[in-house]
Amino acid sequence: MSASPQRPPHPSLREAFFYWLKLGFISFGGPAGQISMMHQELVEKRRWISEHRFLHALNYCMLLPGPEAQQLAVYIGWMLHRSWGGIMAGTLFVLPSLLILITLTYVYLAYGDVTLVKGVFNGIKPAVVAIVVFAAWRIGSRALKNNVLWAFAAASFVAIFAFHVPFPYIVLAAGIVLTGGTSKMEGVMDLAEEI
Repeated sequence: MSASPQRPPHPSLREAFFYWLKLGFISFGGPAGQISMMHQELVEKRRWISEHRFLHALNYCMLLPGPEAQQLAVYIGWMLHRSWGGIMAGTLFVLPSLLILITLTYVYLAYGDVTLVKGVFNGIKPAVVAIVVFAAWRIGSRALKNNVLWAFAAASFVAIFAFHVPFPYIVLAAGIVLTGGTSKMEGVMDLAEEI
């Protein structure tokens, strides 16, 4: 029987501080990009938390009102170092990005008519779109483990963008369908896994 890879030691508050600071400076692409970056660093690379724990926390954060990436950072910070970890993660998640936005706003307002500056800002747009699409695919491919879950995701996407159904109604409908037909859904999920 082979031994499982040894989990790295619990990160120190100092290590966590520098990670959250780095994330605050490099987090682009909105919530999908930020969540993907946290997943890659915290679950895959550093292994500070498990895949299961990360997805569990993400599910809760997506149900709460407000910015889910910010909530996820605070929650993971809290899991690692309790109150001070949550405060540190939340603060460092926001402040560096705020400073970057203030700087970019100044550059745009002061030099927005310069061709080079226009070109740089126009070049950033497709890069951010690519980051968001890649992030959504990464998280989706890990969380959606069978065809039934992919069908729920596709139906939710259509409901939001084609029919403008509010997100809370979609969550409520999914909850009703999955809890109302739990015994029936278990058979469907088993069948979907075989397909």
